[in-house]
Amino acid sequence: MNISFRNESLPDKVFTILNALFITLLFLSVLYPIIYIVSASFSDSQAVVSGEVWLWPVRPNLEGYTAVFQYGQVWTGFKNSLIYTVVGTAINIVMTVLAAYPLSRKDFFGKNFFMIAFMFTTMFTGGLIPNFLLVRELGMIDSVWAMVIPSALTVWNVIIARTYFQMSIPDELLEAAQLDGCNDFQFVWKIVVRLSGPILAVITLYYAAANWNQYFNAMIYLKSQSMYPLQLVLKDILVKNDVDVAMLSGDPLDAAKREALKTLLKFSLIVLSTIPLLLFYPFVQKYLVKGVMIGSLKG
Repeated sequence: MNISFRNESLPDKVFTILNALFITLLFLSVLYPIIYIVSASFSDSQAVVSGEVWLWPVRPNLEGYTAVFQYGQVWTGFKNSLIYTVVGTAINIVMTVLAAYPLSRKDFFGKNFFMIAFMFTTMFTGGLIPNFLLVRELGMIDSVWAMVIPSALTVWNVIIARTYFQMSIPDELLEAAQLDGCNDFQFVWKIVVRLSGPILAVITLYYAAANWNQYFNAMIYLKSQSMYPLQLVLKDILVKNDVDVAMLSGDPLDAAKREALKTLLKFSLIVLSTIPLLLFYPFVQKYLVKGVMIGSLKG
């Protein structure tokens, strides 16, 4: 950390030092749990249970990851989460663009009314029971649609996408396209979408992370374990300690070792559940700051 005290008064220097110390402590408080989980996932199961792991892996091995790959429910959850994330994010992006673009047009009649209606939903909702009854009456219980339709749109993402369109898509471009016979749908698909890479990358990351980490809707709307996403499988393992020991490798007579393996499975599964987002982030990182800044400069 490079701290410069040039031309600073004593109170400013004290503030800078205290601020740097606070940020460092905050950073370490966030970093240590991550290091511990990764280290525990590569450690011996008995070392994890006995509390020998503090910072680095103890007797490193891949026992935990082997157990994860042999645990069938994990693969089912991973497949389901991938489906929900891909389908849900695609629906999210389409709905967000279709909502944000008209709201960005100066000639859209009633846009203030619709904007207020969108904002109203951020402050007031029907509640859990009416939402559940609605999903049930629509016949979406225990289906993919129960995971992607109720969360098809986020108002915050609509606002930043609308602002980006207002600031980045000039009216002259629309007029030129209309002179060439381009209708609104063609303009959105051929011009707006292709000029909005930064903001689309940002909201894609937001939506993908939300869909991948979603478990509450799954808890409410899904009944079959075959439909559970990975996060709900992880929740059952972490909170309920619900692990089918018959699906884990090891000596069936060694109960202590199998219980230790169940604990190790939790750490390994936490690491594996975060890998898809970590792999996805570098592809949109260069657009993230630009898209967020442009999308939030003007409301």
